[in-house]
Amino acid sequence: MPATDTRRSIRLYFICLYILVWLGGCATLTGQEPLRVTVAGIDPMAGEGLEMRFNVKLRIQNPNDSPIEFSGVSLQLDLNGQSFASGVSDQSGVVPRFGETVIDVPLTVPAFAAVRQAFAFVGGAKAGNIPYEVHGRLAGGMGGGTRFTDQGKLSPPEGMMSP
Repeated sequence: MPATDTRRSIRLYFICLYILVWLGGCATLTGQEPLRVTVAGIDPMAGEGLEMRFNVKLRIQNPNDSPIEFSGVSLQLDLNGQSFASGVSDQSGVVPRFGETVIDVPLTVPAFAAVRQAFAFVGGAKAGNIPYEVHGRLAGGMGGGTRFTDQGKLSPPEGMMSP
């Protein structure tokens, strides 16, 4: 029976070696540059009830040497550090290597979030800007997807706060 134990040990050794090599390959993926995501446009959509809806166009730039395939996107928009709107889309495609693509994501703003932010917007608009953060995930790929984030400040249109 020692020969059987030896074969089992050798088999276990190669299985462990295979897993370590596979994990090492996954570790090299983390050396990629993060995606660059910017809001390219926001268009109003018809809402339901007291909800507001917007179509957000995201410009996604891939600064890496390999394309990124995706099969869905989720998006969260925070204003003034508080949740404001969220949305999902089952859009699929590829962000080419060293390339970019534009993705449409419909966002829903719940009525209470809109009221809460309306008061904060007036104070922030008087100060000249409102902090925002967009974070989301492109679904797909071996790792389950690629996360992204963008942040900045929104400025009210000129003349909006003028007397």
